[in-house]
Amino acid sequence: MLQTTASPTLDGLFRRILARQPDALALVDPPDKMRVTGQPPQRLTFAQADRAISALAAHFVDAGLPPHSIVAVQLANTVEYALTVLAAHRAGLVVALMPQLWRHADLAVALNRIGARAIVGCSRIDGVSHADLIMNAAVEAFSIRHVCGFGPDLPEGVVPLDDLISEGGTTVPAMALDARQAALISFDVTNEGLIAVPRTHLNLISGGLAVFLESGLAQGATLLAAHCMGSFAGIASSLACWLLSGGTLALHHPFDGTVLERQIVDLNCDALVCPAALAMSLGEDEDLLEESTLRQVIGLWRTPEQAASSPPWPSRRVRLTDVYIFGEAGLFAAQRSEDGTAADILPGPYGAPRNDPQSPIAGETLLTESGTLALRGSMVPLAAYAAARNEFRRDTPPITYVDTGYAARLDRSSGAICITAPPPGIMAVGGYRFEADELQAWAKRLGDGAMLTALPDKLSGHRLAGRANDNSRARGALAELGLNPLMVEAFRDRASPD
Repeated sequence: MLQTTASPTLDGLFRRILARQPDALALVDPPDKMRVTGQPPQRLTFAQADRAISALAAHFVDAGLPPHSIVAVQLANTVEYALTVLAAHRAGLVVALMPQLWRHADLAVALNRIGARAIVGCSRIDGVSHADLIMNAAVEAFSIRHVCGFGPDLPEGVVPLDDLISEGGTTVPAMALDARQAALISFDVTNEGLIAVPRTHLNLISGGLAVFLESGLAQGATLLAAHCMGSFAGIASSLACWLLSGGTLALHHPFDGTVLERQIVDLNCDALVCPAALAMSLGEDEDLLEESTLRQVIGLWRTPEQAASSPPWPSRRVRLTDVYIFGEAGLFAAQRSEDGTAADILPGPYGAPRNDPQSPIAGETLLTESGTLALRGSMVPLAAYAAARNEFRRDTPPITYVDTGYAARLDRSSGAICITAPPPGIMAVGGYRFEADELQAWAKRLGDGAMLTALPDKLSGHRLAGRANDNSRARGALAELGLNPLMVEAFRDRASPD
């Protein structure tokens, strides 16, 4: 048995549920998993998941990974993701989240930046050979000593992990786990470039509590997660909320509307967490909302400046909670008002739930002198952003908040914070952020006449559009350079100009 501190870790939360209800359903795969990764879908109880976690943790230890070393993870939205994160923590390791659209160029930069010792991937995701991607990235990252993966037909050099999950039964040597130590690393793009953002178990659980309590998610709830987990917000709103509720985490690999609706009905889901654009779209389907077992919808706003102007939520039976996400700096949640409009966000400390004066403080929002929104609180990793801004010089006092860069002002009538614009120089395409200069630098590599730009988009913040003398050749060149498909497909041929 592992020794834990008084403050729980994510694995500590899992063990508490395991002791209480080992035979309860814990994890459910997407029903179309065979299409996504070539593997059959699984349904695991807490006891079955525990055996798989222990087996994976023992594998990491047997592979010679010392405590506190970093394991990078790039997986589809399947049960293997949750099992791998918990297994790494059980082995005393730190998990680095690799966004799913990253290709080997982005992967290699990130792996070298953090000195990762291992990487876990899968054979393919939606027809793309991710096993080849992680192998190519590992070749360029000198710190990588162990490459492993899930799924069929793994290339030589990738250690298969599927049998460990099916067989289980291996124990892990006891070790002390400290909730104050680093547990997770995610990556943010700021005006200082790409930065690695480490967080402790306490930071993660704080983020999960902010979403869990504000949304009113019930104990033992069945939570359907229809978003990728490759970010702090992704983990906090799915994995952490699941462990806090002690219920079932069902996963949907984004995005198939028919499959999602079938999962909501077949699994009798109590709550859905998904991108805000999808949540607002589902809000238009009154029959689905009123006839399903859903009680909460949690919408993730990666373009938080758009939340206040979004249409009113139509259902009173199914409550919508807006989660405002500011890159990897932090988040806060606010349940919609009775009339369905976005709640006012007031400056100062806020609780969890937000409108309960007796609730514990979850964080604080404030406006900086330069007219931008800043965050602080138990989930906000001050040190990572301070280091990126060279704030730890001897002649500079430590920072007490993180400036998100989002332009904001106070509404004169209500005193609420109005978020008006994203950080300058940063382009957000769904959950992916780019420096504007980076887009132009890659476009220049395609020769004269090539252009790559970000156009405003009401759903995802921006969308990429490219132009070259030969779009087909440009796509091939960018793919060969190992860039993510958002850049590659910006040069798709169009029947008519945008």
